[in-house]
Amino acid sequence: MRTLLLPAIVSALALTAAPTYAADAAAGKAKAEASCVDCHGDDGKGDDESPAIAGLSVDKFTKAIQEYQNGTRTKNAKMTKEAKKLSAADVANLAAYYATLK
Repeated sequence: MRTLLLPAIVSALALTAAPTYAADAAAGKAKAEASCVDCHGDDGKGDDESPAIAGLSVDKFTKAIQEYQNGTRTKNAKMTKEAKKLSAADVANLAAYYATLK
């Protein structure tokens, strides 16, 4: 019995110590208003020069931003600069917000 108790306790502690983060679409909207609307528009639908980001899945949005941040995607110098300013929480919040738009 003792041999099962120690792993169970260690597992429980590991789960409670692991950071958790739930994306906040409202915070994403606020960040979008400060950082994204100039190019992508209030509705995220973009224009002739900036792509639509409204309705992107969380995974697709996150992947695109991460690619700008790590230099894999280099199509747009302004976007690269803006993406590098975003924290992981900002990216998660923005992704949650834009996923809600149609």
